[in-house]
Amino acid sequence: MRRMRNVKIVATLGPASNDYEMIRKLHEAGADVFRLNMSHGDHDEIRARHEIIRQVEKDLDSPIAILADLQGPKLRVGTFANPEGEDLVEGAQFRLDLDEAEGDAKRVRLPHPEIFEALQAGAHLLVNDGKIKLRVDACGKDFADCTVLAGGVISNRKGVNVPDVVLPLKALSEKDRADLEFVCQLGVDWLALSFVQRPEDVYEARALANGRAAVLSKIEKPAAVQAFDEILRVSDGIMVARGDLGVELPVQNVPPIQKQLVRKCRAAAKPVIVATQMLESMIESPMPTRAEVSDVATAIYEGTDAIMLSAESAAGNFPIEAVTTMNNVAVEVENDPTYTDIIENTRSAKRTTVADGIVAAAREIAETTDVKAICCFTQSGTTALLTARERPRVPIIALTSQRETARRLSLSWGTNCTMTPDVERFKMAVVAAARAARKLGMATETDQIVVTAGVPFNQAGTTNILRVAPCEERLIFRTDPE
Repeated sequence: MRRMRNVKIVATLGPASNDYEMIRKLHEAGADVFRLNMSHGDHDEIRARHEIIRQVEKDLDSPIAILADLQGPKLRVGTFANPEGEDLVEGAQFRLDLDEAEGDAKRVRLPHPEIFEALQAGAHLLVNDGKIKLRVDACGKDFADCTVLAGGVISNRKGVNVPDVVLPLKALSEKDRADLEFVCQLGVDWLALSFVQRPEDVYEARALANGRAAVLSKIEKPAAVQAFDEILRVSDGIMVARGDLGVELPVQNVPPIQKQLVRKCRAAAKPVIVATQMLESMIESPMPTRAEVSDVATAIYEGTDAIMLSAESAAGNFPIEAVTTMNNVAVEVENDPTYTDIIENTRSAKRTTVADGIVAAAREIAETTDVKAICCFTQSGTTALLTARERPRVPIIALTSQRETARRLSLSWGTNCTMTPDVERFKMAVVAAARAARKLGMATETDQIVVTAGVPFNQAGTTNILRVAPCEERLIFRTDPE
């Protein structure tokens, strides 16, 4: 299914998008990747959604990526004797401890001894999405005495953020490990890790996934921003998760961080998603605010690979309208000459390999001649990702015999994935590329395309050939009925 844009759209599934008809409509409206949020729904529900996505993929003959978002170690306070919670007043004293008794206006349980181990006097704690701010005055192995800096109502099981310290918590809880194995057996394409703090947090997930899914790190903590280069190096992709990031950092810090992370991901040829509250008002309204539209457009101008909908498509009243709005904004932005100028002026890749040179040459040829598409044969997806890093002006067609590769590349900027049989000669590759370009409506028989491939064929990491080819080239494959 050809899109008239390059940026990809990720749509989260939930109660509002739970059946075949709705999921098919979301894909047809523009959703390239579906996110399964493991914080909500049991394994039976997740399995049912996965099966529906794969049926839509089969019925429309269109590769779809599935991203399973692991919950991560959620930090929450305990419960209160008053079910409505307590009102904490600025300047008041409040204690967090390990006592199992129900909380009151003076204290509440924080059932995470790891936090107390890491806290020091002067550190800050943020409760209920940052609405309540506490400063630690004194602490020990089982308590923290705090002063309320910003007050508000604290109630049962509200979330806690600790922005000032790196917590001795693993990125994968026991629930996450069970969920990871479950979704890998289902056959998801991407795993998103929540609350990553350090590169070591990614190692365990990679080992458990064992190649069955690509690993994407969510950047939502200050520690992850500080260690970003190392985290990026060991990750297959990145999500700039602005929700918790905006809680743990001053909100004015988030936009420049977003821009910096997107550029680093692009330079590394690794997909990056910008996420959280992009069209938040469309949960209740069929029309977005102007500020939301500008936020989506800004992420696209920055060159992000994908933009994401969360509650808008999972629980909102207008999921199809939300996807359609994102699609329309993307088409409009990418037709703006300023977009092309920005994208081409922000190329910063360090090219050190033959494959780097091949894809750069393909992009240069496409920009200086009347070439309609860049067709790259890829086994692992690396050549397609390198081509996408160049952000060429013409469409990218990734041809692969690996269904898993085609699905994962659905997250990559400008990449149109198509399945093709294994080829043994470059002539066969050129013919397959020409057929794909014509089938997708990107070229006619009188047009030319650029074809990149590697010899020996069907091996990862061998890209070493480039050819400008006419689309009328023909060859009869053994699999053809004639």
